[in-house]
Amino acid sequence: MGALHAGHLSLVRKSTTIADRTVASIFINPRQFSPTEDLETYPRNEEHDLKQLAAQGCDLVYVPSRDAMYPKGYQTSIVVPELSQGLCGTSRPHFFGGVATVVCKLLNQCRPDLAVFGEKDYQQLLIIKRMVTDLDIDVKIIGSAIVREKDGLAMSSRNAYLSSQDRATAGHLNRVIAEVARTIASGARADEALCRGRAALLSTGFPSIDYIEVRSADDLTLLGPGVIDQPARVFVATVIGKTRLIDNWPIDKNQ
Repeated sequence: MGALHAGHLSLVRKSTTIADRTVASIFINPRQFSPTEDLETYPRNEEHDLKQLAAQGCDLVYVPSRDAMYPKGYQTSIVVPELSQGLCGTSRPHFFGGVATVVCKLLNQCRPDLAVFGEKDYQQLLIIKRMVTDLDIDVKIIGSAIVREKDGLAMSSRNAYLSSQDRATAGHLNRVIAEVARTIASGARADEALCRGRAALLSTGFPSIDYIEVRSADDLTLLGPGVIDQPARVFVATVIGKTRLIDNWPIDKNQ
């Protein structure tokens, strides 16, 4: 959606290593925003974005208008219902229908062989994978690792909204869930590790926690309360100031 940062650019670089040509799209999708969210104030800097994409070797940038994507009379929506339940789907029930719809349109318009999406929005990544499988869209979806700031905060365009105090607090988010993941990987009960993680977040200054959960890395099934013995991730979402932060961390028993 523009306001590109190093996380976005890492997707472009990954694409240039596995594909002959790389196309990036920039479109602030109104269907991903509720009436109370920041559609009109969402960060925009198209000229800077285009320069950054060119510097990374992007061959083409597709920047459709809102009317081109949703012309007069447009009615169709795509929903992936089961994967859209829980996590961010609870507090933002409109969001993943907007994502699935616009990504389906972009894939049909550009017809790529491969498409690269970041793992920070892991629920979104699995929804897109499910959608292309279910609708027989001839594209391979590739996940790419989260890119983080020096203190580990997952990069996001909305991090620009954080005050200096909130930004300092936000840096604790990844450290807490990484510790939760390591504790669970060592054989601890998931419910006990999550309880300690929630307490740690509140004690470091987060005013509230939307969720902190362990779910299957394959299909987002909610796991626990005991020992986890399958591929899984710790997922978290919180709001600090006016900024919603999300992150996730793999539970790796080999570490």
